[in-house]
Amino acid sequence: MEDHKIVQRNLALQREWYGEPLGDRVRRLVVAFNVSQAQLADVLGISAPMLSQVMSGRRAKIGNPSVLARMIMLERKILTPDVATGAPEALQRALDDVRESKPTVSRDSLPVNGDESVAYPVLRRVADRLELQQAADLLHEDFPAIAELFRRAIRAASR
Repeated sequence: MEDHKIVQRNLALQREWYGEPLGDRVRRLVVAFNVSQAQLADVLGISAPMLSQVMSGRRAKIGNPSVLARMIMLERKILTPDVATGAPEALQRALDDVRESKPTVSRDSLPVNGDESVAYPVLRRVADRLELQQAADLLHEDFPAIAELFRRAIRAASR
């Protein structure tokens, strides 16, 4: 198979497996954290050449689940209020936290699931409690998980 066809196949597989090409996801992280690809590779625990191959579609997947877990951790940290400000010390702290993490992935636990609390401040910035409650009521029947997320954001604001 020609290189171009392999790359196109790999990019299609990335869309299927990861929701979009990994190059797009990695580029967002590079911009958000103001780091080079090589620096990001170090944080993720992958070699810079391997990250480049995944980004370009020359490789279809990230073989190490811990690397994928760290990437998702970084994507979630972008949503936290201190990182969202772009303050250099907050960006560096987030990068250091992820670099030092030792995520384990098993059939019983995936370390990146369940920490939706990072969305609560974002939701509260765009809508007040009444608006979140009204949205939850509207979404409850067709989208119960989203409705419950809105309700948890309301409860978190009460603490």
